[in-house]
Amino acid sequence: MKYLVMVQGSQADYEAMAGQGSGDSPGWDRAGLSAMFDHMNAINEELTASGEMLDAQGLAAPSTTRFVTVDDTGNAVVTDDPYATAEGVVAGYWLLECASLERVTEIAAQVARCPAPEGSPVYPVVVRPVDEVGPSPDSSRDGMGQA
Repeated sequence: MKYLVMVQGSQADYEAMAGQGSGDSPGWDRAGLSAMFDHMNAINEELTASGEMLDAQGLAAPSTTRFVTVDDTGNAVVTDDPYATAEGVVAGYWLLECASLERVTEIAAQVARCPAPEGSPVYPVVVRPVDEVGPSPDSSRDGMGQA
């Protein structure tokens, strides 16, 4: 089964990783960044070697986000930096193909152990199954393989 594993962060976290700490997120130093990247790269190497990795990417800072909707007449309405005050948004993801929910949960726990400066916000690692079938009026499945 395919799963999307997501890590979260905020604009303050991106600024902290650039060395601009705040009350919301302490600043990172080179050693801390190296430890974080080493941790994530080791996970990526393990997942690639096991054949479970389909894709993985870190996302740009929330301040670069753009929301596009349409108004009542169908014209595009663009909102830049809609996450300026958001507490947590998707900061990166892995698209994995794993044998079980238990296995992807083990991987999420590895991700959650990523080193960070003391006092950094703690976000959950989010695991969502990829729905490769789509909704069915006859189905009462909850998306995690449970009826």
